[in-house]
Amino acid sequence: MVAGDGTLPLAMTRAAAERGRRVVAVAFPGITSSEIDALAGEVAWLDPGQVDAALAFLRQGGAREAVLAGKVSKQHLVGGKLDLDERARRILGRLQDWNDGTLLAALASEIESEGIRLLPQPELVPELLAGTGPVGRVHPTPLQLEQIALGWPVARTIASLDIGQTVVVHERSIVAIEAIEGTDEAIRRAGRLGGPGGCIVKVANPHQDPRFDLPAIGPRTVAVAVEAGAKVIAVEASRSLVLERKQVALQADEAGMAVVGVPEGGPDPGSGGSH
Repeated sequence: MVAGDGTLPLAMTRAAAERGRRVVAVAFPGITSSEIDALAGEVAWLDPGQVDAALAFLRQGGAREAVLAGKVSKQHLVGGKLDLDERARRILGRLQDWNDGTLLAALASEIESEGIRLLPQPELVPELLAGTGPVGRVHPTPLQLEQIALGWPVARTIASLDIGQTVVVHERSIVAIEAIEGTDEAIRRAGRLGGPGGCIVKVANPHQDPRFDLPAIGPRTVAVAVEAGAKVIAVEASRSLVLERKQVALQADEAGMAVVGVPEGGPDPGSGGSH
């Protein structure tokens, strides 16, 4: 496993262990949760720019399959903060751009060049895929479904351009679009600009490679949304992950927030209603 930020690496490591798989993990100081040490059989803590050392560790650990879990912000690369090894410099030198999809595809190619098959994320944790409908007890209202419908094509467009996966709608306006800062900061910015009542829409890239970077929400996403005063989180069903689903439902219900899975084509504004 290549383990980035958030709880997804932890959830995937637990799922793998429950299926009888031994996990060796490449982790990153200041990015990966230290809890990975207690869950994985062996962990190498490396700088994200140390590609050769990471691949050597996976080989020596006997890895035959791998999964990418959790984000490593592109800000580390763009800001020149990474200590890049020679292999990393060669990879970047071959690329025409540094879009997320381009970078991840290049990393996937390097992993598979070592004879390690990169697994689609849902293959390891199918139980985390979002279904259609509310995660908790709160359903979106008809007005909120209209807001989701407004934000849906915009989110699909920015995702297809590798800009981000999230937009936030307030009343009938788009108030924030996710870029390099990530989902949480986009939600916070929307709260500052639009105030309470925002509708968060998060979708997959229409050309999404299921081996990496599926949209994911979890308790931290809900906490940030509550902090920003948002009232809805809509994610793309069957192509997004919901981490710690019971906790997400509990937090959302306590906040009176609707967390809902929406079909690929977007919501039907006529199917709303709140419970």
